[in-house]
Amino acid sequence: MSTIFRTLVAAGIAVSMSAGFATAADNATEDQILRALTPKRLTRSLSAPSAADTAKAAEEQKFVSTIRNRTTRSLSSGEREQIAEIAKEKPNIDLEITFDYNSANISQKAMPALAALGRALTNPDLRGTTFVLAGHTDAAGGDVYNQELSERRADAIKKHLMEKYGIAAADLVTVGYGKTKLKNPGAPTAEENRRVQVVNMASNKVAGN
Repeated sequence: MSTIFRTLVAAGIAVSMSAGFATAADNATEDQILRALTPKRLTRSLSAPSAADTAKAAEEQKFVSTIRNRTTRSLSSGEREQIAEIAKEKPNIDLEITFDYNSANISQKAMPALAALGRALTNPDLRGTTFVLAGHTDAAGGDVYNQELSERRADAIKKHLMEKYGIAAADLVTVGYGKTKLKNPGAPTAEENRRVQVVNMASNKVAGN
């Protein structure tokens, strides 16, 4: 049956991103995850953000504040789409996090990747940032089933990160997309479609020294 973000063989989860910032890292280290999820910094030699960019960033952060502390299933379809749109330009990384077949139980195989993610998210450079954990499945199975499975798997990752690494619930926003956003539409049942996307919702360019 289908799963979430990059769920290999046993149907698992992956952390993914889009728009130029995406970094594939099936066996990523803590440092690789940290660098992929850290916003790029502006230098003094670069021009300041435009008024339009500043306004856009403010609107994005206002929206993000409304989805913190929300349950996965409470998000409307419109809110899910807005999250996906904002995520297109944010720092991200793809991680293989597998699950037991047809289940939201995280596999033992996934624990090293999940440990690296947990350590990276508790790094001082990222602490306090809002992250989205977005669940995706492949195209096998029904719409309702896949939507629910993608949500349960995203929730399982959030629970693990909270319990094992002390990450605040409000800093982890979970959302499920079922099979509506295939990473590889040309191969709808391919394993790369079964994934969980981790996205840093902070501005992807912040002022530096």
